[in-house]
Amino acid sequence: MRRYRWWIGGGAALLVLGLVAIFVFTGTGTPPGPADRPGPPGTGPLTIVSMGDSTLSGEGAGNYTPDTDGANGDWCHRSPNATVHRTEVPGIAAKINLACSGAPAAQVGLGDTTQWTERSQAAQLAELVKDHRVAAIVVAVGANDDPHFSELISQCFQAWFVSGRPPCRTAIAPTWQQRIDAMVPKVVGALSDIHTVLAQAGYEPGDYQLVLQSYAAPIGPGIPANLQNLNGCPFRTEDLRWVVEEGVPVLSRGLATAAAQAGARFLDLSRAGLGHEACSGGTDASREWFSRLTLQLNDLTDADRATHAIQESFHPNANGHAQFGRCLTEFLAIDSPSAACLSGADGNLHPAATVTAG
Repeated sequence: MRRYRWWIGGGAALLVLGLVAIFVFTGTGTPPGPADRPGPPGTGPLTIVSMGDSTLSGEGAGNYTPDTDGANGDWCHRSPNATVHRTEVPGIAAKINLACSGAPAAQVGLGDTTQWTERSQAAQLAELVKDHRVAAIVVAVGANDDPHFSELISQCFQAWFVSGRPPCRTAIAPTWQQRIDAMVPKVVGALSDIHTVLAQAGYEPGDYQLVLQSYAAPIGPGIPANLQNLNGCPFRTEDLRWVVEEGVPVLSRGLATAAAQAGARFLDLSRAGLGHEACSGGTDASREWFSRLTLQLNDLTDADRATHAIQESFHPNANGHAQFGRCLTEFLAIDSPSAACLSGADGNLHPAATVTAG
């Protein structure tokens, strides 16, 4: 896929390119070829869009917009602290978050599937491109399909809570690869629908970037024993180790396959949170990039909100989204089809060439 860094330098770069083309083609007598398009077609602000589930909606980052914090049954939990709002891409004037907590691939793509009362995100994108010029789309989806990652976390909590119960990995691990394999075509379908929406709006492949990102492990085995309880992260060490060493890496490889099949770029986050998982900071939670077990006590007094009182647990927090936004910004500026967000010498995430996780 051709990728133009046309947002860097803006009009000045286009003017220089135009002058160079005139002199080169006039001087050699060679007829000019097709002119590079100046970016997305249409009118409106140059825009970056996020689509998918809780990882990009901002679940766990707090300060949710009132319309997605339970109003009329909408629990998409979009936050102004979400990844898309923490990107700093030159030339981008608008940052739009369409992601919705809990969304499956079918709701991200075209169709009749709804999530928390919201219609297809691809259909919302079709409306957006009428008055926005979409330069980049980042997608996080798949975990709520066959892998049922949130359910996995719940099973691991139950394994800790119920004495004598076997580790959660005992039941999950034997079919984990099959579940990932079943997820892949659904993610491919959602990404293909995004391509379709943009093609129908007159976009060509080189007009925009489509990035599929994977998921970071929110929990890990390197946490203090005194926080492996209801005060922080109630999980068994062997289950925490399985999530980091097998569960998340296998999921990431499946998503890398989906990205390749759908003609999308791939950003591997499977190791992005190492050393910054929930509870890893001990008494200093400020160095963590994921929320611990979080109970909104005020929600327990409202029947409509009570079932969502722990919804934001074990998701990227505002610090995590800031780091993911930093890595995504840098990834959009390079030409590599894939990269992994890894901590650099400065302690921040940066895209690295390797994408193989485990």
